[in-house]
Amino acid sequence: MPDLGQLFDYQFMVNALEAGGVVAVMAAVVGWFMVVRRQTFAGHTLSVIAFPGAAGAALAGIPVAWGYYAACALGALVLSPAVRGGRSHSSESAVIGTVQAVGLACGFLFVALNHTVLNGLDGILFGTFLGIDAGQVTTLAAVAAATVGLIALAARPLLFASLDAEVAAATGVPVRALGLAFLLVLGLAVAATAQITGSLLVFTLLVTPAATAQVLTARPAAGLAIAVGIALAVTWTGLAIAYYSPYPVGFWITSLSFALYVLARVGRALAARRLRRVALA
Repeated sequence: MPDLGQLFDYQFMVNALEAGGVVAVMAAVVGWFMVVRRQTFAGHTLSVIAFPGAAGAALAGIPVAWGYYAACALGALVLSPAVRGGRSHSSESAVIGTVQAVGLACGFLFVALNHTVLNGLDGILFGTFLGIDAGQVTTLAAVAAATVGLIALAARPLLFASLDAEVAAATGVPVRALGLAFLLVLGLAVAATAQITGSLLVFTLLVTPAATAQVLTARPAAGLAIAVGIALAVTWTGLAIAYYSPYPVGFWITSLSFALYVLARVGRALAARRLRRVALA
Protein backbone atom coordinates (compact mmCIF):
# COMPACT_ATOMS: atom_id res chain seq x y z
CA MET A 1 0.00 0.00 0.00
CA PRO A 2 2.81 2.52 0.69
CA ASP A 3 4.16 1.77 -2.79
CA LEU A 4 0.77 2.47 -4.35
CA GLY A 5 0.56 5.66 -2.32
CA GLN A 6 3.71 6.90 -4.02
CA LEU A 7 1.79 7.12 -7.29
CA PHE A 8 -0.08 10.11 -5.87
CA ASP A 9 2.95 11.86 -4.37
CA TYR A 10 4.03 13.30 -7.72
CA GLN A 11 1.92 15.67 -9.77
CA PHE A 12 3.04 14.18 -13.09
CA MET A 13 1.64 10.79 -12.04
CA VAL A 14 -1.61 12.36 -10.84
CA ASN A 15 -1.94 14.12 -14.20
CA ALA A 16 -1.19 10.86 -16.03
CA LEU A 17 -3.80 8.92 -14.04
CA GLU A 18 -6.43 11.63 -14.59
CA ALA A 19 -5.70 11.91 -18.31
CA GLY A 20 -5.59 8.14 -18.67
CA GLY A 21 -8.98 7.81 -17.01
CA VAL A 22 -10.54 10.46 -19.25
CA VAL A 23 -9.08 8.94 -22.41
CA ALA A 24 -10.07 5.42 -21.36
CA VAL A 25 -13.75 6.34 -20.90
CA MET A 26 -13.92 8.25 -24.19
CA ALA A 27 -12.11 5.57 -26.20
CA ALA A 28 -14.21 2.76 -24.73
CA VAL A 29 -17.54 4.43 -25.51
CA VAL A 30 -16.62 5.45 -29.06
CA GLY A 31 -14.76 2.20 -29.64
CA TRP A 32 -17.78 0.10 -28.66
CA PHE A 33 -19.86 1.68 -31.42
CA MET A 34 -16.91 1.46 -33.82
CA VAL A 35 -16.67 -2.30 -33.30
CA VAL A 36 -20.44 -2.74 -33.62
CA ARG A 37 -20.37 -0.80 -36.89
CA ARG A 38 -17.42 -2.93 -38.12
CA GLN A 39 -15.34 0.18 -38.78
CA THR A 40 -12.19 -0.88 -36.96
CA PHE A 41 -10.17 -0.58 -40.16
CA ALA A 42 -11.37 3.01 -40.57
CA GLY A 43 -10.53 3.72 -36.93
CA HIS A 44 -7.04 2.33 -37.41
CA THR A 45 -6.60 4.54 -40.47
CA LEU A 46 -7.61 7.62 -38.49
CA SER A 47 -5.05 6.73 -35.81
CA VAL A 48 -2.38 6.43 -38.51
CA ILE A 49 -3.46 9.76 -40.04
CA ALA A 50 -2.89 11.40 -36.65
CA PHE A 51 0.85 10.81 -37.17
CA PRO A 52 1.28 13.02 -40.28
CA GLY A 53 -1.04 15.56 -38.68
CA ALA A 54 1.22 15.92 -35.64
CA ALA A 55 4.42 15.83 -37.71
CA GLY A 56 3.03 18.37 -40.18
CA ALA A 57 1.99 20.74 -37.38
CA ALA A 58 5.48 20.54 -35.89
CA LEU A 59 6.99 21.26 -39.30
CA ALA A 60 4.69 24.29 -39.74
CA GLY A 61 5.52 25.59 -36.28
CA ILE A 62 1.96 25.43 -34.93
CA PRO A 63 0.69 23.53 -31.85
CA VAL A 64 0.87 19.79 -32.41
CA ALA A 65 -2.65 19.35 -31.01
CA TRP A 66 -4.03 21.37 -33.92
CA GLY A 67 -2.39 18.93 -36.31
CA TYR A 68 -3.99 15.95 -34.57
CA TYR A 69 -7.50 17.40 -34.76
CA ALA A 70 -7.19 18.80 -38.30
CA ALA A 71 -5.75 15.58 -39.74
CA CYS A 72 -8.33 13.32 -38.09
CA ALA A 73 -11.22 15.57 -39.15
CA LEU A 74 -9.96 15.65 -42.72
CA GLY A 75 -9.42 11.89 -42.63
CA ALA A 76 -12.99 11.31 -41.45
CA LEU A 77 -14.34 13.41 -44.32
CA VAL A 78 -12.19 11.54 -46.85
CA LEU A 79 -13.15 8.12 -45.51
CA SER A 80 -16.87 8.81 -45.24
CA PRO A 81 -17.78 8.11 -48.91
CA ALA A 82 -15.76 4.88 -48.81
CA VAL A 83 -17.38 3.64 -45.61
CA ARG A 84 -20.98 4.73 -46.28
CA GLY A 85 -21.06 4.97 -50.07
CA GLY A 86 -22.46 1.55 -50.79
CA ARG A 87 -19.15 0.15 -52.02
CA SER A 88 -18.27 -3.50 -51.86
CA HIS A 89 -16.19 -4.66 -48.89
CA SER A 90 -13.09 -5.15 -51.05
CA SER A 91 -13.43 -1.71 -52.64
CA GLU A 92 -13.97 -0.09 -49.23
CA SER A 93 -10.88 -1.82 -47.82
CA ALA A 94 -8.80 -0.73 -50.81
CA VAL A 95 -9.81 2.93 -50.41
CA ILE A 96 -9.16 2.94 -46.66
CA GLY A 97 -5.84 1.13 -47.08
CA THR A 98 -4.75 3.63 -49.74
CA VAL A 99 -5.55 6.58 -47.47
CA GLN A 100 -3.60 4.90 -44.68
CA ALA A 101 -0.55 4.38 -46.88
CA VAL A 102 -0.58 7.99 -48.09
CA GLY A 103 -0.90 9.20 -44.51
CA LEU A 104 2.12 7.20 -43.39
CA ALA A 105 4.16 8.42 -46.36
CA CYS A 106 3.32 12.06 -45.58
CA GLY A 107 4.17 11.55 -41.92
CA PHE A 108 7.64 10.22 -42.67
CA LEU A 109 8.17 13.01 -45.20
CA PHE A 110 7.32 15.67 -42.61
CA VAL A 111 9.65 14.04 -40.11
CA ALA A 112 12.47 13.96 -42.66
CA LEU A 113 11.98 17.64 -43.50
CA ASN A 114 11.92 18.71 -39.86
CA HIS A 115 14.85 17.16 -38.04
CA THR A 116 13.78 18.60 -34.69
CA VAL A 117 10.77 16.27 -34.72
CA LEU A 118 13.07 13.27 -34.43
CA ASN A 119 13.60 14.07 -30.77
CA GLY A 120 9.85 13.84 -30.18
CA LEU A 121 9.07 11.06 -32.65
CA ASP A 122 8.66 8.47 -29.90
CA GLY A 123 6.09 10.69 -28.23
CA ILE A 124 4.11 11.11 -31.45
CA LEU A 125 4.12 7.37 -32.16
CA PHE A 126 3.97 5.87 -28.66
CA GLY A 127 2.56 8.61 -26.44
CA THR A 128 3.68 10.76 -23.53
CA PHE A 129 1.58 9.71 -20.55
CA LEU A 130 4.14 11.01 -18.08
CA GLY A 131 4.57 14.42 -19.73
CA ILE A 132 1.02 15.68 -19.30
CA ASP A 133 0.26 18.95 -17.51
CA ALA A 134 -2.91 20.09 -15.79
CA GLY A 135 -3.96 22.20 -18.78
CA GLN A 136 -3.88 19.18 -21.08
CA VAL A 137 -5.97 17.20 -18.62
CA THR A 138 -8.61 19.94 -18.61
CA THR A 139 -8.66 20.09 -22.42
CA LEU A 140 -8.95 16.31 -22.66
CA ALA A 141 -11.81 16.31 -20.18
CA ALA A 142 -13.68 18.92 -22.24
CA VAL A 143 -13.16 16.98 -25.48
CA ALA A 144 -14.18 13.71 -23.83
CA ALA A 145 -17.33 15.28 -22.38
CA ALA A 146 -18.30 16.63 -25.81
CA THR A 147 -17.55 13.30 -27.51
CA VAL A 148 -19.45 11.13 -25.04
CA GLY A 149 -22.29 13.66 -24.99
CA LEU A 150 -22.67 13.52 -28.77
CA ILE A 151 -22.66 9.72 -28.69
CA ALA A 152 -25.30 9.73 -25.94
CA LEU A 153 -27.57 12.07 -27.90
CA ALA A 154 -27.48 9.85 -30.99
CA ALA A 155 -27.12 6.48 -29.24
CA ARG A 156 -30.46 4.92 -30.19
CA PRO A 157 -30.59 5.81 -33.91
CA LEU A 158 -26.84 5.20 -34.20
CA LEU A 159 -27.20 1.71 -32.75
CA PHE A 160 -30.21 1.01 -34.99
CA ALA A 161 -28.29 2.17 -38.08
CA SER A 162 -25.23 0.17 -37.01
CA LEU A 163 -27.15 -3.10 -36.65
CA ASP A 164 -29.36 -2.82 -39.76
CA ALA A 165 -28.72 0.21 -41.96
CA GLU A 166 -31.33 -0.69 -44.60
CA VAL A 167 -34.21 -1.08 -42.16
CA ALA A 168 -33.12 2.03 -40.27
CA ALA A 169 -33.11 4.07 -43.49
CA ALA A 170 -36.55 2.74 -44.39
CA THR A 171 -37.93 3.96 -41.05
CA GLY A 172 -36.56 7.47 -41.59
CA VAL A 173 -33.24 7.30 -39.74
CA PRO A 174 -30.67 9.54 -41.51
CA VAL A 175 -28.16 6.73 -41.93
CA ARG A 176 -25.67 8.56 -44.16
CA ALA A 177 -25.64 11.68 -41.99
CA LEU A 178 -25.18 9.56 -38.88
CA GLY A 179 -22.32 7.70 -40.58
CA LEU A 180 -20.46 10.94 -41.36
CA ALA A 181 -21.18 12.35 -37.90
CA PHE A 182 -19.89 9.19 -36.23
CA LEU A 183 -16.68 9.25 -38.27
CA LEU A 184 -16.12 12.88 -37.23
CA VAL A 185 -16.70 11.97 -33.58
CA LEU A 186 -14.39 8.99 -33.99
CA GLY A 187 -11.76 11.31 -35.47
CA LEU A 188 -12.18 13.66 -32.50
CA ALA A 189 -11.70 10.79 -30.06
CA VAL A 190 -8.67 9.50 -31.95
CA ALA A 191 -7.07 12.95 -32.07
CA ALA A 192 -7.53 13.46 -28.32
CA THR A 193 -6.43 9.94 -27.40
CA ALA A 194 -3.40 9.94 -29.71
CA GLN A 195 -1.93 12.92 -27.85
CA ILE A 196 -1.63 10.65 -24.81
CA THR A 197 -1.19 7.13 -26.17
CA GLY A 198 0.55 8.05 -29.43
CA SER A 199 -0.65 7.34 -32.95
CA LEU A 200 0.29 3.67 -32.88
CA LEU A 201 -1.21 2.77 -29.49
CA VAL A 202 -4.52 4.63 -29.71
CA PHE A 203 -5.98 1.59 -31.43
CA THR A 204 -5.49 -0.49 -28.27
CA LEU A 205 -7.93 1.53 -26.17
CA LEU A 206 -10.37 1.96 -29.05
CA VAL A 207 -10.69 -1.70 -29.99
CA THR A 208 -9.60 -4.19 -27.33
CA PRO A 209 -11.85 -3.19 -24.39
CA ALA A 210 -14.85 -2.90 -26.72
CA ALA A 211 -14.09 -6.22 -28.43
CA THR A 212 -13.69 -7.93 -25.04
CA ALA A 213 -16.98 -6.50 -23.81
CA GLN A 214 -18.81 -7.74 -26.90
CA VAL A 215 -17.41 -11.23 -26.34
CA LEU A 216 -18.85 -11.17 -22.82
CA THR A 217 -22.31 -9.74 -23.59
CA ALA A 218 -24.49 -8.62 -26.49
CA ARG A 219 -26.51 -6.20 -24.34
CA PRO A 220 -25.60 -2.60 -25.29
CA ALA A 221 -25.77 -1.01 -21.83
CA ALA A 222 -23.86 -3.82 -20.16
CA GLY A 223 -21.35 -3.94 -22.99
CA LEU A 224 -20.61 -0.23 -22.75
CA ALA A 225 -20.19 -0.47 -18.98
CA ILE A 226 -17.84 -3.44 -19.27
CA ALA A 227 -15.80 -1.73 -22.01
CA VAL A 228 -15.37 1.38 -19.87
CA GLY A 229 -14.43 -0.71 -16.85
CA ILE A 230 -11.83 -2.69 -18.80
CA ALA A 231 -10.35 0.44 -20.36
CA LEU A 232 -10.02 2.14 -16.97
CA ALA A 233 -8.55 -0.98 -15.36
CA VAL A 234 -5.88 -1.63 -17.99
CA THR A 235 -4.94 2.05 -18.25
CA TRP A 236 -4.53 2.68 -14.54
CA THR A 237 -2.91 -0.72 -13.93
CA GLY A 238 -0.53 -0.18 -16.84
CA LEU A 239 0.48 3.23 -15.51
CA ALA A 240 1.07 1.81 -12.03
CA ILE A 241 3.18 -1.09 -13.31
CA ALA A 242 5.17 1.17 -15.65
CA TYR A 243 6.02 3.45 -12.74
CA TYR A 244 7.87 0.59 -11.04
CA SER A 245 9.29 -1.10 -14.15
CA PRO A 246 11.72 -0.15 -16.92
CA TYR A 247 9.20 -0.94 -19.64
CA PRO A 248 6.95 1.66 -21.33
CA VAL A 249 3.33 2.32 -20.42
CA GLY A 250 2.07 1.38 -23.87
CA PHE A 251 3.51 -2.12 -23.57
CA TRP A 252 1.67 -2.79 -20.33
CA ILE A 253 -1.65 -1.33 -21.46
CA THR A 254 -1.55 -3.28 -24.72
CA SER A 255 -0.48 -6.53 -23.03
CA LEU A 256 -3.11 -6.30 -20.29
CA SER A 257 -5.85 -5.50 -22.82
CA PHE A 258 -4.86 -8.43 -25.01
CA ALA A 259 -4.67 -10.80 -22.04
CA LEU A 260 -8.21 -9.91 -20.97
CA TYR A 261 -9.46 -10.39 -24.53
CA VAL A 262 -7.87 -13.85 -24.72
CA LEU A 263 -9.34 -14.80 -21.33
CA ALA A 264 -12.78 -13.68 -22.47
CA ARG A 265 -12.55 -15.69 -25.69
CA VAL A 266 -11.33 -18.79 -23.87
CA GLY A 267 -14.02 -18.44 -21.20
CA ARG A 268 -16.74 -18.10 -23.81
CA ALA A 269 -15.46 -21.12 -25.72
CA LEU A 270 -15.41 -23.23 -22.54
CA ALA A 271 -18.91 -22.09 -21.60
CA ALA A 272 -20.23 -22.96 -25.06
CA ARG A 273 -18.57 -26.38 -24.89
CA ARG A 274 -20.13 -27.03 -21.48
CA LEU A 275 -23.57 -26.09 -22.80
CA ARG A 276 -23.18 -28.48 -25.71
CA ARG A 277 -22.28 -31.29 -23.34
CA VAL A 278 -25.32 -30.57 -21.18
CA ALA A 279 -27.57 -30.52 -24.25
CA LEU A 280 -26.23 -33.87 -25.44
CA ALA A 281 -26.46 -35.48 -22.02
